[in-house]
Amino acid sequence: MGTPEFPDLGKHCSVEDCKQIDFLPFTCDRCHLVYCLEHRSYIKHHCPKADKKDVTVVICPLCAKGVRLIPDEDPNITWETHVNTECDPSNYDKVTKKKKCPVPGCREVLTFSNTIKCRDCTIDHCLKHRFGPDHKCPGPKKPVSGFPFMGLLSRSRKEESKPNQALPTSSSKWATSLLNAASTVRASAEASMTKLSSELSEKWQIARDGVGLNSSSSSSSSSSSGSVGQVEECPQCGAKFPSVTTLVDHVEKVHERNNQSRVFKMSIDVCPKCSKGFRDPVALVEHVERDHGGTSKA
Repeated sequence: MGTPEFPDLGKHCSVEDCKQIDFLPFTCDRCHLVYCLEHRSYIKHHCPKADKKDVTVVICPLCAKGVRLIPDEDPNITWETHVNTECDPSNYDKVTKKKKCPVPGCREVLTFSNTIKCRDCTIDHCLKHRFGPDHKCPGPKKPVSGFPFMGLLSRSRKEESKPNQALPTSSSKWATSLLNAASTVRASAEASMTKLSSELSEKWQIARDGVGLNSSSSSSSSSSSGSVGQVEECPQCGAKFPSVTTLVDHVEKVHERNNQSRVFKMSIDVCPKCSKGFRDPVALVEHVERDHGGTSKA
């Protein structure tokens, strides 16, 4: 073995049937013996200590964690140590129930490499359904305001943004002006009728009082009443009458008929689109908004 210059060069294989000299021998890291190139593996030289560095892992049925068995230790002791120290049953659902894509019909398991969180709804999806239209994203969540009047403000903005309500602005102005004119006409007519009825009631009261006085003093002042006659004046046209009864008859026959015909003439209005007549201006406005979409243009 070796040469005169290098007497320790090379070693014999430890296998009894081989004993081959090898100038580059292999030392086993288990049994620490020297072997040749052919018998360097554990199986070839039947190493008795080959299982000392083998890794054996047992899955715990309680927490689904891997428990590594120590070669020189009893597996029961290793198991008891795991149960008493690091076993957590709440971890079983996290490991066994794998997270999947929430899109109906998709069975893709979400892993580290194929999981994308949506920026709007902040929910994890697979690569196939990562875009909003693919998973029917409801959009970003609106911030909740702490002031109570912000809800009313947002509701009014929504109503203003509707296309059906944003178009007929000119028609709404026209309808408002027509309603104002109709209310003015009606108010003036009612005021005149109220004034006339109050004056009539006053005259009727005076006439009743006068009839009682005349009946009591007819015998004493028949000659003087003929000479000095009381003159009544009409408040509408200024006509003068010798008695209250004739004044009342004049007002009922002349002025009430004229007021009624005047009111009828003023309350007839025509629709600019369908030429339909209405006595009440409010009814005309409701007809325009209901049947013609709120516009007054022919």
